[in-house]
Amino acid sequence: MTATLTIKRAGPLTSIQDDGRFGMLRYGIGASGPMDRAGFAEAGNLAGNGYGAIEFTAAGLEITVTAGSPAVGFAGGAFRVSVNGKAKIWPGAAKLRTGDVLAITPGPSGNYGYLRFDGDVVATPMMGSIATSSRAGIGGLGGQSLRAGDVINLNAKKPQGSAHTTANSSAEVGPIRVTWGLHADLFSNDTRLRFIEGSFIVSPRLDRMGVRLDDKTGVFADAKILSLVSDAIVPGDIQILGDGTPIVLMRDHQPTGGYPRIATVISADLDRFAQLRPGAAVAFVPVTVDHAQRLLRGLRT
Repeated sequence: MTATLTIKRAGPLTSIQDDGRFGMLRYGIGASGPMDRAGFAEAGNLAGNGYGAIEFTAAGLEITVTAGSPAVGFAGGAFRVSVNGKAKIWPGAAKLRTGDVLAITPGPSGNYGYLRFDGDVVATPMMGSIATSSRAGIGGLGGQSLRAGDVINLNAKKPQGSAHTTANSSAEVGPIRVTWGLHADLFSNDTRLRFIEGSFIVSPRLDRMGVRLDDKTGVFADAKILSLVSDAIVPGDIQILGDGTPIVLMRDHQPTGGYPRIATVISADLDRFAQLRPGAAVAFVPVTVDHAQRLLRGLRT
């Protein structure tokens, strides 16, 4: 081992992630991977792009280096970070030594942040990935969220590509862009208009599977067709539940869903949406599939 880390404190849903396990939906397993792919990539670039990451949530994280001298990069959201009590710039990087304590506490914005290292996170791959899936209970350390006392080992970095990582974040602000969904035509013209003209609130009921939105103006109060035969879904799909609640499906989404999807958050904006904290207002604006694809290609260049 090149280094060993011990978790001293971990907020809810802290987990080990990599780029994700792709192509497994036919087996009922979603891709998982980082909620903020750009933040994940930035932390890797700062550290030396060792494989895997610790994804932490808004409550923060504290780790002790119990062996070795790893380099660490930290990015995603806007958090406060210190090493042995001395504040560091966020996002940024540091060289750690045995006995050092790295602490991350809540900052002004963001739900997810990342620690990546110059060595590879040691975990047993499941279906080609070490990403923790909260739904399937696989990946990471026994398929579970990280807790105080957990030990993470780092090995020397192995040469490997990272084909799925988005290296650049979108600088866009304002409404979250969507494409109209598979079932948009099941909603009336008036409902679709109110959907794009209205505003929703990010509720506290959010996790890696989905983010529920508070519909204060009752956009979907009169929707009639709210149950369908289940079919495949993708990250970013906006499902309208039986009681009219919108829920945006995220990285650990279920493989199929039986509620209508009025729209899908485009890939270029999904990171930005994932970082919206409870209480934040969110509005949506439709774009074409071609426009969404051009934006995504721009992020990956």
